[in-house]
Amino acid sequence: MDETLDKQAVVADIKRWAGELGFARAAITGPDLGHAEAGMLAWLEAGYHGEMDYMARHGLKRARPAELVPGTRSIVSVILPYLPPSAAASEAVLADGGKAYVSRYALGRDYHKVLRARLQALADRLAARIGPFGHRVFVDSAPVLEVELAKQAGLGWRGKHTLLIHRDHGSFFFLGELFTDLDLPYDAPLPVEHCGRCTRCLDFCPTKAIVAPYTVDARRCVSYLTIELKGSIPLELRPLIGNRVYGCDDCQLVCPWNRFAAESAETDFQIRNGLDDVTLVELFAWSEADFQRNLAGSAIYRIGHERWLRNLAVGLGNAATTPDVLAALNARRDDGSELVREHVAWALARHGVAA
Repeated sequence: MDETLDKQAVVADIKRWAGELGFARAAITGPDLGHAEAGMLAWLEAGYHGEMDYMARHGLKRARPAELVPGTRSIVSVILPYLPPSAAASEAVLADGGKAYVSRYALGRDYHKVLRARLQALADRLAARIGPFGHRVFVDSAPVLEVELAKQAGLGWRGKHTLLIHRDHGSFFFLGELFTDLDLPYDAPLPVEHCGRCTRCLDFCPTKAIVAPYTVDARRCVSYLTIELKGSIPLELRPLIGNRVYGCDDCQLVCPWNRFAAESAETDFQIRNGLDDVTLVELFAWSEADFQRNLAGSAIYRIGHERWLRNLAVGLGNAATTPDVLAALNARRDDGSELVREHVAWALARHGVAA
C-alpha cells in the first residue's frame, strides 16, 4: 500500500462501498486475538464442540489470523441482515406442532455464496483504488473467530448466547471478513456491553444448551443436532427439539435487542419453496430428487436428504397424533436408510404405534 495514501480516506471508502454493496455495517480491526485463546481452549477441552472435529483440529489457528493468512495486518468485518420481510411469524410456526420450523437464515439462498461474492466485490473496488494487495475472503468457511473479530472491530457485543448483537440491528445478520495485508487504522470496540442481567436466552433455550452465560454446549444445541450431527439424535433430546427441523432461533427470538432487528432487502434471502410456513407431512413426502431440486442453492442442501428426513421424523414424533402424521411416518417405516428407519420407529412409538 502506498504510504502516501490517506489511510483514513481509504477506510471511509471501504465503509461507503460496503454500504453500497448491501452490508449494514463494516469496521476494521487487527489480527491479535490472544485474549480469546484461553476461553477457546477451555471450550474445546470440555468437549462442547461435539463431532465438529475441525474446531479442535485447527487449534489455536482460529485465534491467530496471521497464522491462517500470513501477512495479515488488518481485517474488514461486515454484517449483512437476513430476515426476509414476508416471513411467517416465527412464534406462530413454533406454536403449531404440525408445521416445520426452519431457521430464518436458511429460508433463502445459501448465505456463503452471497457474502463471499459481495466481499470479493469490495476487495476489487479497493484494489482499483489503491492497487493490488494481498487478501482473502472468509464467510463461516475457515477457522476464524468471526464474532470475536466483529466485537473487536466495534460492530457489537457478544450476547450471552455467544452471538454478536448490534444495538441497531439485533442479531439476525451474517458476518463476513476480508483479511488484508494493509496497514489500516482500527476501529475501537464498544466501551460497554448491553446484556446486563438479562438471561432470557439461557432461560428459553429448549435443550438448555447455553450452559452458562457466553458458553454453549453444542452437543445439546438444536442447530448442532439438526445440522452438524451426522448420526442418531440422542433420545433424551428428541422431545425437546419440537418441530425445529433445521436450526433454531429461540435464543434470538426472545432477545430484547431483536426488537430492532433489521429486515433484509436482499432478494437472495427471499423465501424459497414456502419454507417459512409448511407442514412436516408435506416436507417428509419429498423424494431425494425433490430435495435436491427444491433445495439446490440453499444452505440446507449440505445436510443431505437422509438427515433432512431424520429431522422431520423427530418433528413428526413430537406432533399431535393425526391420520396424516401416522400415514406419513408409516410410508417411511421401511425406508432404505437405517438412520431414517430408527427415527421413524421412535416417532411411531411416540404415537403409540408398535414398530
